[in-house]
Amino acid sequence: MDNTQSFRFFNRGPSPVVRLVFFSVLSLLLLFVDARYRYLESTRSALSVLVSPMQRLAILPGALWQQVGDFFITQSMQHSLMAENDEMHQQHQSDAAQLLQLQALQLENQQLRKLVELPIRDEFTTQLVEIIYAERDVFNRRVLVNKGPGADVRIGQVVVDDAGIVGQITRVYPWLSEVTLITEKDHAVPVQVVRNGLRTILFGAGDTSQLSLRYMPVNADIQNDDVLVTSGIDGVYPPGIPVARVIKIERDAAYPFAHVTCLPVAGVDKHRHLLILSSLPKLSVRPADSPASDADKRAKARRKN
Repeated sequence: MDNTQSFRFFNRGPSPVVRLVFFSVLSLLLLFVDARYRYLESTRSALSVLVSPMQRLAILPGALWQQVGDFFITQSMQHSLMAENDEMHQQHQSDAAQLLQLQALQLENQQLRKLVELPIRDEFTTQLVEIIYAERDVFNRRVLVNKGPGADVRIGQVVVDDAGIVGQITRVYPWLSEVTLITEKDHAVPVQVVRNGLRTILFGAGDTSQLSLRYMPVNADIQNDDVLVTSGIDGVYPPGIPVARVIKIERDAAYPFAHVTCLPVAGVDKHRHLLILSSLPKLSVRPADSPASDADKRAKARRKN
């Protein structure tokens, strides 16, 4: 069998042109029938159901590749966001600390301005001191300031802040001085009620937020919110400096004295900078008893007889 006969044996049937024409006509016919009579809707639906799994299998590699890419992108972004979040958190903490320091400096600056603007009388000179140590004992109301004898600090000098009396110098070291606060237990300050001039003694109670007036008669003319200032009759505290404000009065007819609780007006446990009044007014010397005259002696002798 020659090559021509074998070629004809394997190429039986219609020619390619005939096939093309046949399938073209068939396609046009199907298109016309489907567009005009909708006969192939059910066939199309059935074919879509059969083809859908193959479509999903075809797009599965691309979807998996996309998900893998999204996973790594998400992880990278998450790591970056976490690092950025940590950095912002640290920056926030640093800014918060700086803000607190700034607020503390502003408060300290305001208190220093008030100290500088205090109307101090001519007979007093002042010097600024800073608290460097406070007693840890809750029953010991004393602080140490950063000036001593070299700055002409002496025992008995009065310590004030911008609001009123804080305490008194009670001990002097070579470079430091000890200030006993007015809230020290049993520390006494002679005071006077601004409203009516009533004089009394104010005592510390061992608590920075409490003072007391002892031995006040039950019928004493004292009221809540009365302001107490130094009377100046003891020769230690100068007169007219605010000390405390009355916040509570307890009267009981069964007791001869009223229990009066006061609140110090000065920041005895708040500020770092204080003022020391460097000099105090001198008290007048008590006049000596004049010798009795002869006439007075004779009169006293007659009265005795």
